[in-house]
Amino acid sequence: MTASSSKPPSFKTPRYIVVEGPIRVGKSTLARVLAEQLHARRVFDCEHNPFLGDFYNEKPGAAFRAQMYFLYERHRRLVEVRPDDSAAPIVSDFLFEKDKIFAYINLDNEELKLYEKYFDMLSPSISAPDLTIYLQAKPEILRKRVSKKGDPDESEISPEYIEAVARAYEHFFFRYSASNLLVVDTTDIDFVERNEDLQELLRRLRHPVKGTQYFLPLGQS
Repeated sequence: MTASSSKPPSFKTPRYIVVEGPIRVGKSTLARVLAEQLHARRVFDCEHNPFLGDFYNEKPGAAFRAQMYFLYERHRRLVEVRPDDSAAPIVSDFLFEKDKIFAYINLDNEELKLYEKYFDMLSPSISAPDLTIYLQAKPEILRKRVSKKGDPDESEISPEYIEAVARAYEHFFFRYSASNLLVVDTTDIDFVERNEDLQELLRRLRHPVKGTQYFLPLGQS
């Protein structure tokens, strides 16, 4: 037996990776870096929702309009880049099911009934990822990052809303089983500000993730 034949099979990078998490947790930064490294097709979440300003200002009916716009746009963007072994990998900074997280927080009962009919009609055409990376952080950390970013629209977001979103994400991913899942607590690490934090996670992603696994950076106790 030759030396090369005794080596374990090389790790095959997932073809479809999703990076998820609440606002200002670092998902877009990580998705961008992964896409660059893998020469992947990048799918961006919808950032320019024309109804979002009215929603943050709590105008009547704005939550439903904003949510339906997100649902349509997220579905459109994902069906345009279906996973294909002959094409480049896919890295997305959103999971289609995340849309429901916000719908449950923001819509009233009657609006939610109508929303769910459209969601159930659209979701079967969306493929599950091979790997989902869930970035989480404590609500107080997210609030600090929102404040530091200084986005005019985000300045209208209440601390209570940020906490509700963070808790809803935790609840959703506690039950999540549609793909392999890597849970990363970013409370004490910051991919945007510290390159060493980013590099440590990238090293972890060079190894397989099976089922649900947790990434604890070396600097954390």
